[in-house]
Amino acid sequence: MTSTPQPSRLDPAIAARLKRSADGLVPAIAQQYDTGEVLMLGWMDDEALHRTLTTGRCTYWSRSRREYWVKGDTSGHVQWVRSVALDCDADTVLVKVDQVGAACHTGARTCFDADVLIANADSGVSATDQ
Repeated sequence: MTSTPQPSRLDPAIAARLKRSADGLVPAIAQQYDTGEVLMLGWMDDEALHRTLTTGRCTYWSRSRREYWVKGDTSGHVQWVRSVALDCDADTVLVKVDQVGAACHTGARTCFDADVLIANADSGVSATDQ
């Protein structure tokens, strides 16, 4: 993927709002729609976002393989799209999904439970310390 915009069928009004990285991507957080569980982070360009919005399945851009992939096409661990939103800066996409099976490529339900850096919400750090 280059920094040159690729042709896309994404609604121009949505495309104009997106703030992309230098390589034309936006991070996309997948979250379980009913529990709020954060499942994974993937990357989308305009076309991946268009496909996600129109097919009902999450489509991502693989930075390593340099190709689109639809979550679950090979694993069966499908992400059915329930809603899609932009954050306040329009530089991150939140996709609320109904996850079937594991979200992580390791086979875990979520990508965020194997390497927990802090587990206690009462860490001793107050809001004024930050």
